[in-house]
Amino acid sequence: MKIGVLGGTFDPIHRGHIMVAEEVKARLNLAEVLFVPTAQTPLKEESPISAVEHRVQMVSLAIADYPYLKLSDVEINRAGLSYTIDTIAELRSRYAGDELFFILGWDSLAQLPRWKEPSRLVQMCRLVAIPRPGYSLPDLNSLEASIPGLSRSLIVLDKPEIDISATEIRERVARGLSIRHLVPEPVDEYIRQHKLYLRD
Repeated sequence: MKIGVLGGTFDPIHRGHIMVAEEVKARLNLAEVLFVPTAQTPLKEESPISAVEHRVQMVSLAIADYPYLKLSDVEINRAGLSYTIDTIAELRSRYAGDELFFILGWDSLAQLPRWKEPSRLVQMCRLVAIPRPGYSLPDLNSLEASIPGLSRSLIVLDKPEIDISATEIRERVARGLSIRHLVPEPVDEYIRQHKLYLRD
């Protein structure tokens, strides 16, 4: 089987994440897409993320109606920082014989040389790069020079370009604004029920 892997803090998961998963699944004829909530990311510098229990529950609610979208606990059950290479290695053992397609944005692709063991990563899975608003496609020749073999692993898609950010959603909640058009309805209800993203 061909299996997509979409990682993120999902704080919160939003309609853009679902649209990306559906588009990549359709374009590459994937059997399913795994949503992999991160525990702690090494390269991301932002405000503290919500408790993993909340983020996992929001992902579960968001994908409940999509049988081909699955929640993976591979990172949240592993202590320490979440490195993609470790995640892919564990998924390779769980899904032996299947082909993994790791989905990332053009912005993350540009940072790939800074990741842990990027040369090993491109040997273990295919990379599917999707556009991100405000970011250009990085110089692929330069990336190939830094990570030999990348070009054989990489699939560059020109869509979807989703202009929704979790930061914007959190800020709207804090200001008392509606997010119903940005997140699935059960996620909106969960955020209100648990009073997430409200400022003290």
